Amino acid sequence: MAKYAYPAIFTQEAEGYSIRFPDLEGCYTSAADVNEGIDMAQDVLCLTLYWMEKDGKDIPAPSGVNDVRHDSNEFVSLVGCDTDWYRRFYDSKAVKKTLTIPSWLNDLAESSGINFSGVLQEALKEKLNIG
Repeated sequence: MAKYAYPAIFTQEAEGYSIRFPDLEGCYTSAADVNEGIDMAQDVLCLTLYWMEKDGKDIPAPSGVNDVRHDSNEFVSLVGCDTDWYRRFYDSKAVKKTLTIPSWLNDLAESSGINFSGVLQEALKEKLNIG
């Protein structure tokens, strides 16, 4: 649940680029050109790290960009992502929660037309210092 930056190896192929992250097993993608490759690399990096966080797996430290070996038809680029942003954007399904409040407070809130879910979401975001 953080911001990350990992080196990615971009390999020039007959058509486009293949992209892999040497520090993260199974983290790779491809693209038609470098610009698309950067977008695709950010997406696969974020998805990989998001699932590692969700599954409670240890996330390896990234290698230094200058420490990554590559061939002459390749280049290394640092790619960053924010798994908190990714989580808010892609994992926003509603989850039902049961809570208890005093009857008098419930009656007063209902008569005032208060949206309980909205108030709870706003309060949680404020408490967690997220926007």
